[in-house]
Amino acid sequence: MRPAKTGAEAESLPAWWQPLLSRITSAGPTVFSRLRLPDEGGRPAAVLILLGEGADGASGPDVLLLQRAADMRNHAGQPAFPGGAADPGDTDPSATALREASEEVGLDPATVDLLATLPPLWIPVSGFVVRPVLGWWREPHPVHPCQPAEVARVERVPVAELVDPVNRIRIRHPSGYIGPAFRVRGMLVWGFTAGILSALLDLAGWSRPWDQDAGPVALPIAGDRPVP
Repeated sequence: MRPAKTGAEAESLPAWWQPLLSRITSAGPTVFSRLRLPDEGGRPAAVLILLGEGADGASGPDVLLLQRAADMRNHAGQPAFPGGAADPGDTDPSATALREASEEVGLDPATVDLLATLPPLWIPVSGFVVRPVLGWWREPHPVHPCQPAEVARVERVPVAELVDPVNRIRIRHPSGYIGPAFRVRGMLVWGFTAGILSALLDLAGWSRPWDQDAGPVALPIAGDRPVP
C-alpha cells in the first residue's frame, strides 16, 4: 500500500479548505460529540473523512460515504465514513483510516493528502474510541464496495446536498437520543457520522439556515434495527 501525503507535503488546496482548516485545529471533542470518553477501555479505531471536489460534475466539495451492509451486527445499514478498528500493524490513526478505506472501497492512499486528525470520540454501542482523520482527495478515482458482507454501497455526496435545508432533519432514536440527520442519495445519515458532518459544515462556514426548531423525526425501526 502506497503512503498518503501528509499535510506538510500537500499540494495547493482549493480555497474552500482554508476556513475549515483554520478552525478545526482549535476545535475540542465537545464540538463533535456530547459523549465523554471512558476513563479506561475502548477499542481504538479510526475513520477517514475524505473531502474531494467535482463529484458528478458539480463544483465545490464532496464527502465520501459508504452504507454498511444490512446484516452487520453493529450499525447495520447505516451510512458511515470508511473506517474501523485498528490493527496491530497500524502505526497511527491515519494508517488505520487509510487501510480500512482501501479494504472497504478500494481507495488508493497515494491519491490522498492527510491534513488533520480530530480528537478521539466515543461510540458506546460498538465500544470504539474513534479518531477521525481529515483528508483531501487530490486525485479522485472510481471506488466501489470491496467487501459486500460489510459495505453495500459507496457515494460521493456533494456538500451542497448536505447543506440543502430540505435534506436536514433531527432524528429521535428509541433510546432517547436526539441528533442531526441528513436525507441524501436515498440514505438517512444519522448518529456518529451525522454529528461529525454537522460540526464540520458549521466550522467550514458551509451550513445554511434550516429548521432546527422542528420536532425530531422518529428513527424508522424494523425489528430491533434502524431502517436506512
